[in-house]
Amino acid sequence: MFVSTDESPPSFKSYTLLLPAVSVGNVGQLAVDLIISTLQLPKVGHFHTEGLIPMVGNNPYATSPENANDLSTNAEVYCSKELKLAVLQIRTPIIQTRIRQFRKNIVSWIKSSGFSKTVVLSSSHAYQRNDQQLQGTPLRYLLTPALQKEAGQRIQELEWREMEKVCAFPGISDSEQKLYIPGGGVTKGLYTDCCDEDIPMAVVLIFCSEGDNIPDAFALGNYLNDWLHLLSKPAQGSAQWNMPPSWKLLFGNGIPPAIF
Repeated sequence: MFVSTDESPPSFKSYTLLLPAVSVGNVGQLAVDLIISTLQLPKVGHFHTEGLIPMVGNNPYATSPENANDLSTNAEVYCSKELKLAVLQIRTPIIQTRIRQFRKNIVSWIKSSGFSKTVVLSSSHAYQRNDQQLQGTPLRYLLTPALQKEAGQRIQELEWREMEKVCAFPGISDSEQKLYIPGGGVTKGLYTDCCDEDIPMAVVLIFCSEGDNIPDAFALGNYLNDWLHLLSKPAQGSAQWNMPPSWKLLFGNGIPPAIF
């Protein structure tokens, strides 16, 4: 569960929670990196769980040599009081045998903290789209019934496209329709859990493929910003995001000149 860096933990009552799903291309995690780095959100604690592969590393959002060696772990929480925004960054995959318990812990924390809404940033395999999903924008959304009442009208004004349901048995058009998010990790499970628990939650995702997914992260961040207005943007163009310094090594070191 949440462990605060201060003796008196912050109150998240009526805050918006953002978190990524560990999904294809790690797009949700990259988009969360952009949000934390651009808004310069301070770390307020970490999420203690046995459901994630352990990890420790240097500060991915270092702004000076003094804080470059600050340690980071597999699940950390960042916060903005002004925006009433909390961000949970998840940096490692979920252990397969503990997925259900991890989802249960997340839902429990959401309920006990009193978040006004939760937004999961995710992605899905582009190659597994059906004919309908191949048309138009690759970005999609889902809203739980609890959030539909609050945000449904605004989403319609943005002309977003809802994630389509697909036939349970491909090729049989009159078969049962089901929600299918291949490559989405725990996205569908968390969404279903929040529907069952009457929790206001949105899923914002993009169809993509593995590779250089930085453009997908920017697209997902801009899509989210159209709704939540985390950043101001010019009349023409997109919001100005700041890439964290850790992205310099996203694909490893450069090619050594000596090999030529």
